[in-house]
Amino acid sequence: MKIGILTQPLQANYGGLLQNYALQQVLLRAGHEVETIDWTPSYKSLRYRLYRIKWTILSFLFPKKFPKLKYQPTDDEKKVIQQHTNHFISTYIHHTKTIMFKDGFRHQAKVGKYDAYVVGSDQCWRPCYNAFLSSMFLDFAKDEKVKRIAYAASFGTDQWEFTQEETLICSPLAQKFDFVSVREDSGVNLCKDHLGVAAIHVLDPTLLLTKEDYILLIEAEKEPKAQGTLFNYILDPDTVKSAFINRVAKERGLKSFQVLPKCQAETRTKDDIKNRIEDCVFPGVTTWLRAFMDAEMTIVDSFHGMVFSIIFNKPFWVIGNANRGMSRFTSLLKVFHLEDRLLDANQLHEVDINRPIDWSSVNAILEQKRNECKNLLLTQLSK
Repeated sequence: MKIGILTQPLQANYGGLLQNYALQQVLLRAGHEVETIDWTPSYKSLRYRLYRIKWTILSFLFPKKFPKLKYQPTDDEKKVIQQHTNHFISTYIHHTKTIMFKDGFRHQAKVGKYDAYVVGSDQCWRPCYNAFLSSMFLDFAKDEKVKRIAYAASFGTDQWEFTQEETLICSPLAQKFDFVSVREDSGVNLCKDHLGVAAIHVLDPTLLLTKEDYILLIEAEKEPKAQGTLFNYILDPDTVKSAFINRVAKERGLKSFQVLPKCQAETRTKDDIKNRIEDCVFPGVTTWLRAFMDAEMTIVDSFHGMVFSIIFNKPFWVIGNANRGMSRFTSLLKVFHLEDRLLDANQLHEVDINRPIDWSSVNAILEQKRNECKNLLLTQLSK
């Protein structure tokens, strides 16, 4: 069976790339032909300009929920910034040419001749992260006789963020799916209440592979040993988080380290990109993976930072970030009975950093859920 995957764009996002890689691997190992239908909106297109205008208005009205848009690097600047992540994409992910305009999805459907589509994961159904929202509900293939699967599709939040118009467009498209599963447990109710479809809760694709699968990637790239023992992967740094990291490092006798550009994507400026672009370059995907492999403890504020801490059995603390969506964290932590690892940024001084994790229990749950989710996905495709 030839399968087209739709997810977020293949860019410099470690978790996004690895969830796509993992989903492809599960399908390839089952004997399917797979490619990801890659996309990114053209910053020159009218649609993308309107999208930026809409976001700018929303960021003015609701600054906490919609942060200001950053400078958009040129194509040449992106090649430099994403040189290492692009290596991972070109080496390990089967993908189409990048679609930049909405009509490109319909064209790709014709030339791709897919038997099935799998949509998911990584907040692919969150409007504020998706300029082609209806395409993630397969509007371009609504009249085709194909299998339609949503695997671990994510809204990223437990709140309904679609406009009335978006809901009216996407709900009938969702009802054409043969099977819908979501990454967060809250997504089950969102699907039922707003899209009119029954959905089930499943694991993120990254959890469908084992630690050994990721170690093989690290070894294939001959990735050198990490630079420390306390891996802090913080996408939204501040003085409170930094103080907590320093405290943990001191009390546990660990060396803190990061795997991020010196100028992080969330805070870099146009001036940074124009005058010190080398400080904006993302380290490689396997460099990031190696950090989890070698760390003795991790402190993160990202969903996939939490996921890979679990996969590699590293004692971890995850600092919640409401703006990025809390249900992503709480939903997964509940599965493994690890709710106590989620920290409130305002109460970091109260944390008992020596609190252990029962990894035998976590791993038993993971193995059971992994098998259930893989079997469910593959069974739905074979129906």
